[in-house]
Amino acid sequence: MQELIPITLFICIAYAIHAIADARARSKLVAPHVPEEVIRSLAVLEEERRRQGALRWGISLVCLALAMALLEAIGARDLTFGAAAALVGSAGLGQLLAWHFTRPAVRKG
Repeated sequence: MQELIPITLFICIAYAIHAIADARARSKLVAPHVPEEVIRSLAVLEEERRRQGALRWGISLVCLALAMALLEAIGARDLTFGAAAALVGSAGLGQLLAWHFTRPAVRKG
């Protein structure tokens, strides 16, 4: 359990840096010399990025749930290398499916 403390600290620091960078970029966009059309187009792009992120997470989590259900159905109760490979592979498959589904949306934009 002690090894989770540095990992959690790293994740928190990375998230804080990301949040500060986003806030700084947004504050520069609100400056008076930025045209309103640019701000609107960036808001639309941000909304699309959030929707695609939700789709990516949804597909990945469904693939992981299916892999776990399959492991339960075949009676794999212990975490073996095969079970871990099935879970990691299903997460990768979910990311590839999400990429496939979001790719046309990126090309249209």
